[in-house]
Amino acid sequence: MRVLVACEFSGTVRDAFIERGHDAVSCDLMPSEAGGPHHEGSVLEILDDGWDLMVAHPPCTHLAVSGARWFKDKAQEQEEALAFVLSLMDAPIPKIAIENPVSIISTRVRRPDQVIQPWQFGHGETKATCLWLKGLPILHPTHTVEGREARIHMMPPGPDRWKLRSVTYSGIAEAMAAQWGDGDMTGCEPGAQLSMEAIW
Repeated sequence: MRVLVACEFSGTVRDAFIERGHDAVSCDLMPSEAGGPHHEGSVLEILDDGWDLMVAHPPCTHLAVSGARWFKDKAQEQEEALAFVLSLMDAPIPKIAIENPVSIISTRVRRPDQVIQPWQFGHGETKATCLWLKGLPILHPTHTVEGREARIHMMPPGPDRWKLRSVTYSGIAEAMAAQWGDGDMTGCEPGAQLSMEAIW
């Protein structure tokens, strides 16, 4: 399967698909921190290149409701960010997952198909992550753990804070590769509850 991982510089999701034998490429305006197959530039340049699946992580700077207090000052930036998300959603790719935190995508475009948490995939932390899906099943939890620590949210200010906050948890990346790449449900928890709770 040809897999495009849009707006990813860490290589986490890309490499999870590669480990399962897929032809996966990441894309970002920044170079890949992990090396590997990577298109440095706008993902809009390569959306028509015959991908089977795209997992996209559009920048949430102007979209996430955690920054609502600044919304009044960045109307144009929001419109541009939403237009970019719509370009990804409308890409000529049969299977698409758009990942973002709780954001105005829910009110300006449509509600997400699913909301997941890191603690459902082996990481004892909280970070509500919304998924908008096309041609894909919802993601099943693989390893529910205790913890529920908001580590990412509580990170102190620093030059790399935004980068650390944007990297996908490895357990979630592995679940995406297994369930969306291979249709492999063997690692899923029997009778696991899916995270479909309200996000407000």
